[in-house]
Amino acid sequence: MRKFMDEGFLLKSELAIRIFDEMKDLPIIDYHCHLEPREIAENARFTNITQIWLYGDHYKWRLMRANGIEERLITGDASDYEKFEAWAGTIEDCIGSPLYHWTHLELARYFDFHKTLSAATAQECWDACNKIIAGADFNVWNILEKFNVESLCTTDDPADDLAHHAAMAKSGVKCKILPTLRPSKLLDITNEGFVEYLEALAKISGVEIEGYSDLLAAVANRVEFFDNMGCKLSDHALDPPVFEDFSPFEIDVIFKKAQNDRDLTDEEVRKYKTALLIDLGRMYAEKGWTMQLHLNAQRNNNTRMFEALGADKGYDSIMDAEISRPLSRFLDALATEDKLPRTILYSLNPAHDDLITTMIGNFQGGGIRGKMQHGSAWWFNDTKTGMEKHMISLANNGLLSTFIGMLTDSRSFLSYTRHEYFRRIVANLLAEWVINGEFPDDFAKIAQIGKNIAYFNAKNYFEF
Repeated sequence: MRKFMDEGFLLKSELAIRIFDEMKDLPIIDYHCHLEPREIAENARFTNITQIWLYGDHYKWRLMRANGIEERLITGDASDYEKFEAWAGTIEDCIGSPLYHWTHLELARYFDFHKTLSAATAQECWDACNKIIAGADFNVWNILEKFNVESLCTTDDPADDLAHHAAMAKSGVKCKILPTLRPSKLLDITNEGFVEYLEALAKISGVEIEGYSDLLAAVANRVEFFDNMGCKLSDHALDPPVFEDFSPFEIDVIFKKAQNDRDLTDEEVRKYKTALLIDLGRMYAEKGWTMQLHLNAQRNNNTRMFEALGADKGYDSIMDAEISRPLSRFLDALATEDKLPRTILYSLNPAHDDLITTMIGNFQGGGIRGKMQHGSAWWFNDTKTGMEKHMISLANNGLLSTFIGMLTDSRSFLSYTRHEYFRRIVANLLAEWVINGEFPDDFAKIAQIGKNIAYFNAKNYFEF
């Protein structure tokens, strides 16, 4: 029997350990996260472990609710220690959960705390972590440096002035912090705040928006601004993807209806989203950006809790919408014009692993290695089995060796151990194929494939 989370954690062979040793100290490129730019710019410090660990972490909140913890101890008015204690009492029973692994990796790597967390050890863990947090060197910049984060990309609205990014560019932070354009509010034409958002966009872009062509001019202005600030990626949540044939005249009519608060049909909404996505894709291609498409999240399922707490509070799940035809038509519309940018597709539904892997194969080319990417196992798939299944699909029907690897997709500065978790899983999977005689016993080659997946593929793909 092996000791819990020893040096060989998740590594089932000497070969896997050797491969991981080649990967473990490589820098991290966190090309998609939800860290708050203000906290990075201000080199934020934290009061206690709950503040940095439990605030905003819907992964933990979901398990606490499943464990019968009352909401006041999750998102309510309980003290920070009470919330921490409630999490400690939950995690001790989370056998088989990636959160059990993440929790103890974070405690070990950030706080040098190697006991298992439970209700019995909660006070000891609280004291040990908070002693380190209170130290002069525990701040955001030092966390990024400690985990060798070379670059990270935040997620930013087109109407954002990126003032925090401008400040970071002049600061002493060693990590390269870059914005990512996330135009969700532009696409959500039926949102009650759409008209007000257009006013904000017009103000910051300096373009008076009276019709759809004006909207594109305003967006082009923001794309140019983001590009000048170092942006290399966009990000879209397509829940689900849509494609509807349209004419330019129709889109202008639809847009003006929305400006005048008139109701739109579902078909009109699909036409608008299709047109805008294609126009955005063209802009990204011209700038050499990468387009990220996140698919199949079914959000805010619990109406009562959404009204009480708002979005992103742990009430989202996997969607089973039909995606292949609209996704293919959208990608094809851009490819037909030779305007399809580098693209990363993420699906929250693991049943779509092979669908996504084969879809990207339809649009590879242009002399770009791995131009089309099946993005890292995401959200509910961010597990040992989810990562393995994703990479096996890539190996079966694509080219795993071009995979650009892991990202945090996180709101927490304590998530960088997920890269270690991922690298261990990669090393073990590669070793298994060699041990089983499915790949030659060529250590230099298999180690290089591992290092490429861990770091070098992303470095070459994004050219930050």
